[in-house]
Amino acid sequence: MRALPSPLLAVTDRHGHTRPLAETVQAILDGGGRWIWFRDRDLEPEARRRLGEVVADRVRGAGGFLTVGGDVALARMLGADGVHLGGGSGPQAIAAARAALGPGALIGVSAHTPQEVAQAAAAGADYATLSPIFPTASKPGYGPALGPEGIVAARRAGLPVVALGGVGPDSIAQCRMAGAAAVAIMGTLMRASDPATATEALLKAWPTAQVVSG
Repeated sequence: MRALPSPLLAVTDRHGHTRPLAETVQAILDGGGRWIWFRDRDLEPEARRRLGEVVADRVRGAGGFLTVGGDVALARMLGADGVHLGGGSGPQAIAAARAALGPGALIGVSAHTPQEVAQAAAAGADYATLSPIFPTASKPGYGPALGPEGIVAARRAGLPVVALGGVGPDSIAQCRMAGAAAVAIMGTLMRASDPATATEALLKAWPTAQVVSG
C-alpha cells in the first residue's frame, strides 16, 4: 500500500473566499499543509491553466505535493505530482494517466461507496476519496452520509481511503479511528479567515486519534 504525501489533502475552491486562491494556498502551505488538490474545474481551460500555474508555483516553492483534478494533460503541463480522476475510472484510464505522468505519479479516484473503492483498487489506483462521510452542502446528490462505518468497510479493499465530505477538526479523529489514511477538506480551509491557523488545527487533530486494527 503506497504512503500518501500527507494526512491532510486541501481541496481548492476559489469561490470560498474573496482573496485570490493563490493566497489561500500559500496560507495553507504556511500552516503546514503539503498536499494540494487543484480543483476549480468550472474554469475555461486556458483560465484554469493560468491559475494552475500560479498554484503550482506556490506548492513547489514550499516543497509540497500537487494533485490536479480530472485533467491528465493539465497535470502534465503543470508538472504535477499526481491526478485525481472521476468515479468509475477503470484500468485503462489509470494506466494512461500513469504513462503520461510517469511511474511515480499518484493516481486517485473518487468513490461514493465501499464497492467503488474496491473497484478503484482493482483498477490500479493509488488511493480513493470516499464521500460524503458526513452531511455536507458541497456533496449533495451522492446519497446519505456514509459515516465512519463506511470508511471501515471501504478500507477492506486494501487501498488508502481519503475521507471527504463534512470533515472538520472535531471529526478527524473519527475518520482516523475508522482507518482513513487521510482527510480531504475544502470548505473549512477555503472559507477560513485565517487558513494557516485552520490548517494547523486540522493537522494537530490528526495524531491525537488511535487507528483501528484489522
